[in-house]
Amino acid sequence: MIGYGQTTDQAQTTQSLITMVVMLVAFAAIFYFLLIRPQRRRQKEHQTLLSSIKRGDRVMTAGGIIGTVEELDDTTVVLTVEEGKLRLSKASIVDKIRK
Repeated sequence: MIGYGQTTDQAQTTQSLITMVVMLVAFAAIFYFLLIRPQRRRQKEHQTLLSSIKRGDRVMTAGGIIGTVEELDDTTVVLTVEEGKLRLSKASIVDKIRK
């Protein structure tokens, strides 16, 4: 009898361990599809936007500044705005405004 009870305890422990692993995998999949995958897609779209910017484009920055691109290099951009020029990080550009 004692041996029979120990086998049942082992089976319950194994079953609860399997259930816990399945739930962990399910949570990881949900986390991936709801958070990580959309963020990677947004990063890729932002990189595409930054690589397509050229001199003369009208852009908007994360701070809401709208200006025309005058100079570009790998990390910075010079925008002409109503009251002068601004040098900003290229990564701060969030949108290209269609003319």
